[in-house]
Amino acid sequence: MGLALLILLLKTMALRTHNEHYNHAARFWTRIFGISFALGVVTGIPMEFQFGTNWAEFSRVAGGVIGQTLAMEGVFSFFLESTFLGMLLFGEKRLGQTGHWFASLMVFIGSWLSGYLIIATDAWMQHPVGYAIAANGTFALASFWGLVLNPWILWQYTHNMVGAVITGCFVMTSIGSFYLLAKMRENYGRTFVRLGVIVGVIACVLQMFPTGDGQGKMVAEYQPVTLAAMEGLFESRQSAPVAVLGQPDMDKRRLDNPLMIPGALSFLTFRRWTAQVNGLDHFPVEDWPDQIPLLYYSYHIMVGLGTIFIAVMMAAAFFLWRGKLYEFKPMLWVLMLSLPFPFIANTAGWVTAELGRQPWLIYGLYRTKLGFSTQVSSGNTLFTLLGFMGLYMVVGILFLYLVHREIDRGPGPAETNSMAA
Repeated sequence: MGLALLILLLKTMALRTHNEHYNHAARFWTRIFGISFALGVVTGIPMEFQFGTNWAEFSRVAGGVIGQTLAMEGVFSFFLESTFLGMLLFGEKRLGQTGHWFASLMVFIGSWLSGYLIIATDAWMQHPVGYAIAANGTFALASFWGLVLNPWILWQYTHNMVGAVITGCFVMTSIGSFYLLAKMRENYGRTFVRLGVIVGVIACVLQMFPTGDGQGKMVAEYQPVTLAAMEGLFESRQSAPVAVLGQPDMDKRRLDNPLMIPGALSFLTFRRWTAQVNGLDHFPVEDWPDQIPLLYYSYHIMVGLGTIFIAVMMAAAFFLWRGKLYEFKPMLWVLMLSLPFPFIANTAGWVTAELGRQPWLIYGLYRTKLGFSTQVSSGNTLFTLLGFMGLYMVVGILFLYLVHREIDRGPGPAETNSMAA
């Protein structure tokens, strides 16, 4: 989804400048986007089927609500994105430059609309609104607009999409840095690094504020026990600190070897240094998240990497502004080697969101232990899990091979070191 925005920007520059260099760059990233899209379909379809195979009770109880947004994602956004992606990949000569730019715009809209509808589904599970309880005890949709305009969506969606943009920017700057360090296709390397850094530094700041801050406030207001678990706050206190480091000790209910910033959690949550923040001791144990240490670590990995991303992009933007980035090898090495870390941060963020909701499938209404398929044994679940792990490993290797081939092939009809206009 982040790459869709960057492709749109490259196509916009091509349309405005009439410089074929940007068209070649856009075609290169469109091919990589196409590979990611194809493998995303292969891996995403089994996730849809799991609602019926592994979570049949949840689907029966909540299908009247979540079925709306999931169906809309497939019927509207997926087909919009896939149709125009085909035009973007294969229809440039027939569409012309303006039509091809429009295709890139539709791919961008389709991918971001898809993200919105999927997150609307998850947002309802995090903060259920717009529903009614039917006579048979299932959840029914009472307000469509309440579902798609859930207040939880605003910050979760923007935070997620900015994370996708950061991932796309780091991927683009990483490949660009590789080209510059390898002294190959350096004109495209400069374009990739410049665009990735400019968009990336903006996205990294937005990831911290206001989207990260807004999402944190939603958690504090509607899921306070999750906030306490994320922060490793076992005891309620005024001037609650932020734990930069520490290891949760669940037996003694404390953080070992903590490195604290006094009062920071109170300020970030309530904008008052002396505000009271409820710890885990304020809530019944049965309402605590199931895997507090994993939740704590995943949250801190996400925040820690996000902070590093800001520093890296700020430094790269400074060297770009000074006109030294393309020749400054240490910074290029940092950008190139940073490629996997946004994927780790995004994964840690989703682990945080979904572990934080536990022990609920629908927060405050329906517990996770009630939603699984009663006719599917644990052995069957383990067997299919191992099967999918093996399949996804093969698919992942294929993905890396195809992307490596495209990077080796490179953008443009032939290697050239001429400067882009």
